[in-house]
Amino acid sequence: MGGSLGGMQALSWAIRYPERIRNALVIAAAPNLSAQNIAFNEVARAAILTDPEFHDGHYYAYGVKPVRGLRVARMVGHITYISDEQMGEKFGRQLKDGIQYSFRPEFEIESYLRYQGEKFSEYFDANTYLRITKALDYFDPALATGGDLARALAPATCRFLVISFTTDWRFSPARAREIVKALVDTRRDVSYAEILAPHGHDAFLLDTPQYHAVVRTYLAREAG
Repeated sequence: MGGSLGGMQALSWAIRYPERIRNALVIAAAPNLSAQNIAFNEVARAAILTDPEFHDGHYYAYGVKPVRGLRVARMVGHITYISDEQMGEKFGRQLKDGIQYSFRPEFEIESYLRYQGEKFSEYFDANTYLRITKALDYFDPALATGGDLARALAPATCRFLVISFTTDWRFSPARAREIVKALVDTRRDVSYAEILAPHGHDAFLLDTPQYHAVVRTYLAREAG
């Protein structure tokens, strides 16, 4: 079971190790990244790679970390995880202390993004971020079958639960349905749920009752 990159891992393991996987829960994922997704990842990577403290990835040898680049990378990524609806509801155009005509954070959303960037840069490794985004970019099981996703998924023999979220524009329901269609075409046992949630891609990390109910019911059925 996994969400986002974790959902792609679950899908990959179902294909590569069919004898070991009985159920695969693929959540908020896609069969591959769109060009727009790869573009967002590239902007995030560029922020890290151009940080003067990056030192071609050997920053620990210099006793520094490319925290400025990592902060920007996180800010860019975080924008794509939240829906426009949720961002508007939570922050709108709220100002902290009125218009100051400065480049300091004046809007609440600016402060929030900077906070997320600061927090992330304290505990996450920049090289790890670079490699995770590349793993996302490269994931494409249908590449080996000439773009035929159904044929790529054919080795999998497990049961599947595929879940998407209505406001997830980074890994949209349409991309999840591509996975479902390919599994149906190969006559695999697949259940699909499209959850109405306002949170965007981050919904798979949150306590959304309908989402949890679907997973709970699926696991209870399998346990039975």
